[in-house]
Amino acid sequence: MYAIPALVALTSVTNAASLSEADLKNLLTAIRQNRTTQADFQEERVMRLMKKPVVSSGTVWFQPPKKFRREVKGTSPSVSASDGRELWIYYPNFKSAEHYPLGKGSPLDATVAAINSALNLENIEISFSITATRNENEYQLQLLPRTAAMKRAFQKLDIQVSDKFRVDRTDMLLPNGDRIVTVYSNQTRTPISSSTFEFKPPTGTEVTSPLGQ
Repeated sequence: MYAIPALVALTSVTNAASLSEADLKNLLTAIRQNRTTQADFQEERVMRLMKKPVVSSGTVWFQPPKKFRREVKGTSPSVSASDGRELWIYYPNFKSAEHYPLGKGSPLDATVAAINSALNLENIEISFSITATRNENEYQLQLLPRTAAMKRAFQKLDIQVSDKFRVDRTDMLLPNGDRIVTVYSNQTRTPISSSTFEFKPPTGTEVTSPLGQ
């Protein structure tokens, strides 16, 4: 199963107690073994220049290490899909799509890596300084970016993890002071077809390449 012997000792930790380096390592291992592949989300974006936050909801799919699909529902729908080599962002209401190549130093590499890190915490020790505490039935992780590329993507990422080792909530502070708070629900680990992460613009879609590639 997903239990790790070293994590048994964590059950006796008092509320909001800091995890040791060894306990943090075991926690990250447990989370990665219990990797979510699909989840619904409710997101709130708090922007300094707007009085009210922008609220959205939808579904996200993920396949480590770099594939994901994110569908936003409602009056302003969008689809973001990446197969690890390229990223598509599609806006059905406007019949327009943006295409971004990934890898080879793409400016979006850090942003996509941040999205993936929040979903499954894969290899986050390399790119982030991490501290963690445990409450009665959850863990709180704080990630501070180490690299210049990650610092351009966000200032800080707080992650709430359940006692079942699933990421329930993320709180991302952006460089400009905006915040994005995302709550996940209905998480599953069902295998996902590779076609989920592929995207082909519908006929009549206006395609742009903002990076000029």
